[in-house]
Amino acid sequence: MQIKDSFKHKGRRLQMVEMLKEMGIVNGNVLAVMAQIPRHAFLDEAFFEFAYENRAFQIGEGQTISQPYTVAFQTQLLNVVKNEKILEIGTGSGYQTSVLCGLGAKVFSIERQKYLYEKTKKFLPLLNINPKLFYGDGYLGLPPFAPFDKILVTAGAPYVPEPLKHQLKVGGTMVIPVGDNKGQKMYSITKIDENNFESQLHGDFQFVPLLEQKH
Repeated sequence: MQIKDSFKHKGRRLQMVEMLKEMGIVNGNVLAVMAQIPRHAFLDEAFFEFAYENRAFQIGEGQTISQPYTVAFQTQLLNVVKNEKILEIGTGSGYQTSVLCGLGAKVFSIERQKYLYEKTKKFLPLLNINPKLFYGDGYLGLPPFAPFDKILVTAGAPYVPEPLKHQLKVGGTMVIPVGDNKGQKMYSITKIDENNFESQLHGDFQFVPLLEQKH
């Protein structure tokens, strides 16, 4: 399967990047990577025409691909440095995963929905994107691969899972939306030492919920 990426798509991506700048995204690396990744390829063909608008889309199993602004905002908060080891909770379509990989991170991503895990695992190599993908419970993280420099949670959590805090390196940052189904607050949480964390609030967002334990 070949990914079609026309001049029209590329032009719309550049328009999307200009929109993100106007909305307050200033990290040049994030903007450059998002200008390269074909977001339309992560969507059903029915949505191709709208792929570069600031909209979320259904991707199956009750999950969505986040708005470009949300992806850019979370990634900017994470302040990715090349070769950092990053844990992503909620692979979904793999779009956010691709942005992290494009920034040079070593990405470990976990997805609870088997259908999405299998679909994304087959799809990302077609774009020459090769993170380490896992099927499992995001609340538990990936203890065998910890600690991580950064952790990114891409679904709304009712609380900050303790296992994720333990899997963060001292000095590392977790970006996570916390709240209920009506909406969440975006937090960046920095690990000061093994027992102390510093939180910063970054406004209101709307994510699908981070699902409870898989059985």
